[in-house]
Amino acid sequence: MSCCSEEKSQLIEEIGVHFEQIHQLAPLAARIYAIMILSPKDGHTFDEILEITSASKSSVSTHLNHLLQLKKIEYFTKSGDRKRYFRASTFYLKNTLEEYHLNISEEIKLMDKIINFNIKNNNQKFQTNGQTALLFREYLESQKLNIEDVIQKMSKIKS
Repeated sequence: MSCCSEEKSQLIEEIGVHFEQIHQLAPLAARIYAIMILSPKDGHTFDEILEITSASKSSVSTHLNHLLQLKKIEYFTKSGDRKRYFRASTFYLKNTLEEYHLNISEEIKLMDKIINFNIKNNNQKFQTNGQTALLFREYLESQKLNIEDVIQKMSKIKS
């Protein structure tokens, strides 16, 4: 990655690998997202992103559009300038928490179905091992409440 300090390049790579795994992003999309998060609020032009990533125009364009659809990044224009500038969504951390909240809510529903099925159809198994499932569900519920609390606090912060 050109145009970056060694420290920033290493951090972009580390964040990119994390985003590939956690957000199921393609490697280039994950790195573009990391670049946007570590960039100033005035963002980067398409050409600057090309230069930083050393990727093809079509690849960068495809992944920018994908990140825009996911609401992980946003673009804006400057008065008198026809270029689009890209940056991390103003609410990218809040959006990430909302995504986690949705995933946890779905997992709670699934755990409820598993628990209810095992109570009804595998009662002996549930009596022996069911406490683990109930503890996991309790953990998910506490995580969900914690995320809701943080989202509420974030909503009160002016950007």
